[in-house]
Amino acid sequence: MDDFQATVPMREDSTRRGGLLRGVPASVHPSAVVEVGAQLGEDVVVGPFCWVSSGAIIGKGTVLESHVTIVGDVRIGEQNRLFSNAVIGGEPQDVSYRGTRTRVEIGDRNVIREGVTINRGTEKEDGLTSIGHDNFLMACSHVAHDCRIGDHCMLANGTLLGGHVRVHSRASLSGAVAVHHWATIGGWSFVAGLSRVLHDVPPFMLCEGLPARPRCINVVALRRGGFSHESITAVTEAHRLLYRAKVGLEAAREILRSQSMLLSDVEQLLEFLAMQKEGRHGRAREQRRAA
Repeated sequence: MDDFQATVPMREDSTRRGGLLRGVPASVHPSAVVEVGAQLGEDVVVGPFCWVSSGAIIGKGTVLESHVTIVGDVRIGEQNRLFSNAVIGGEPQDVSYRGTRTRVEIGDRNVIREGVTINRGTEKEDGLTSIGHDNFLMACSHVAHDCRIGDHCMLANGTLLGGHVRVHSRASLSGAVAVHHWATIGGWSFVAGLSRVLHDVPPFMLCEGLPARPRCINVVALRRGGFSHESITAVTEAHRLLYRAKVGLEAAREILRSQSMLLSDVEQLLEFLAMQKEGRHGRAREQRRAA
């Protein structure tokens, strides 16, 4: 995201007209507003009635379809596609926010559908809301302040992330899922539609309910992701010991070790659960929350 091919020079009236000087390899619709200071990479398309504020940097090949709002300190990578009425970089919906300069960073090849909102960070952490690469955010999903989303994640329609949430790579959240602030969604997990996520979601698990609980492993994603039969079997046994037999974390570790099933994926799961246990209210990161 460091290589931007063009800094777009603006006419004096560009904040009203969105006009570009000739020869700049970016396309801006006459009805769009691109403020002085905004940087557009090569082949960027800014569609009708978009607004790009002066603090924005947009990488090459990214397309803003129409009525997209980019406000504040926002850095967007390459080959992204933003659909109508998406708002990126809006102020945090946090009553303690006092106008501190914070930012949003978005990687490459993300699809951000209609009505998605992504708020910039707050000073409560490091002032950053970030989204990685190759993610798909469906219509009307919301990413609150200070959230971090990894790579290849999916947020289905109406998914709501509270502040300070972490979504690890390859996680999927189905429609109308609501995630409590400071919660963590582990990698390769799946959260079923209409679930209320109050606690951390362990990696590799399929969770569902009010509140959401691990029901089984996310076997479809693991198979599609190329996990070995041995690894899937070990994670399945770990789930059985932890959530059905309920033998406890350390006992499960010893049993899995005795069965030669303490593989790297199982170790990752157990480490995640150990951190969750050390946290508060079923959320490992809750202990980072200011009193």
